[in-house]
Amino acid sequence: MSCTVARRRRAVVLAGHAGDEGTARAGLTDPDPGVRASALGALARIGSLDEPTVARALHDRSPVVRRRAAELSAEPGPLGEALGDPDPTVVEAACFALGELGARAHPATADLARVAATHPGPLCREAAVAALGATGDPAGLPAVLAATADKPAVRRRAVLALAPFEGPEVDAALRRALSDRDWQVRQAAEDLLEPPAGTAV
Repeated sequence: MSCTVARRRRAVVLAGHAGDEGTARAGLTDPDPGVRASALGALARIGSLDEPTVARALHDRSPVVRRRAAELSAEPGPLGEALGDPDPTVVEAACFALGELGARAHPATADLARVAATHPGPLCREAAVAALGATGDPAGLPAVLAATADKPAVRRRAVLALAPFEGPEVDAALRRALSDRDWQVRQAAEDLLEPPAGTAV
């Protein structure tokens, strides 16, 4: 990073702490992606990051900016679109942000399920499964169940994501996980199947 770019980025960051919206917004059009990403964070700190700005940033030419926009977005619509981003770090960030929205993320359930089932990156599949568990949308359950047969890290996340769901297929998946070859998957299943302390069995 050149000294000039570093100064511009510092000015934008400081603007966020000082409540200088004008300087922060000016950073959105900076030629350096790090400055543009910092401008998004500065606007968020001020409380002036609106969704149109986030939506534009999600189409920025740099994945650094798109990832930061996904992290800061609070609307399921743009985040659902971000799940199709060619950069896996953007997809992962969008999954995490959708999980943070909880039930508000239900409009993106189909897109999350697609990522969980088909994305080539296991980190993205894991993040999508986690988000499906966090939102608790019954429409996402088939994708979570399917993920219990994925790679170990995804299987572990899928077992944990089953926590808000109920039904015979959920119980069956947890029982299968008790004999998984990965001990962490087995442990997660045991934790979910174990009755609460003080409960009669």
